[in-house]
Amino acid sequence: MSLDAIGIFGGTFDPVHIGHLRTALELREALGLRRMLLIPSARPPHREQPSVSALDRLAMLAAAVDDEPGLVADGRELRRGGPSYTIDTLAELRAEVGSATALCLCVGMDALVTLATWRRWRELTDFAHLVVAARPGWQLPSRGEIADWLAERRCDAVSLLHGQSAGLVLIQTLTLLPVSATQLRADLAAGRSTRYLVPDAALAHIRAHGLYRSAAPDHKSIQNEQDIR
Repeated sequence: MSLDAIGIFGGTFDPVHIGHLRTALELREALGLRRMLLIPSARPPHREQPSVSALDRLAMLAAAVDDEPGLVADGRELRRGGPSYTIDTLAELRAEVGSATALCLCVGMDALVTLATWRRWRELTDFAHLVVAARPGWQLPSRGEIADWLAERRCDAVSLLHGQSAGLVLIQTLTLLPVSATQLRADLAAGRSTRYLVPDAALAHIRAHGLYRSAAPDHKSIQNEQDIR
């Protein structure tokens, strides 16, 4: 039996750039996913709140993937109150798709090594598979609670992800593009060009709404975030 599979790729997307999009596209193809959901974190629990509103970040993302049907901008974390915990998003998605669809939560190796700081991290694979996008030459944690947890769940074939709806961990080697969102924000604030690093459609939104001009929150966002609850 081979299950339909959907990917989940989260982040602040502050701003969305070619590194995000190329990784999401390559993972979708490599894993045989019907679609990849790109989900902006409205209120990231492990870092300071982005200066650009979640609605603007979602709008940039939606514009950037508008012509790629396999990538979908998903704003579900904007509709929830409180911090944007991944476990809550996975539980919501699992309730929507049922047990006959495999969910694949895609993260980077940097996220994997800090996984023990995530809310209810041991339960992530109750709702989805975990796919770790790693650079060539990657190294997994070799000891500790994350290493022990991985040893019980790790698989080495994409086909296994389609054989059950959740529960496995796969390391997928990719040539990840070294694009820094921090540097992009600095370039945008300084008026330097970010073309070919930030998609043109996202850049158009940035210019139209005067985003990233300072570190202060932009109060002239496309709409008040309360409007979507």
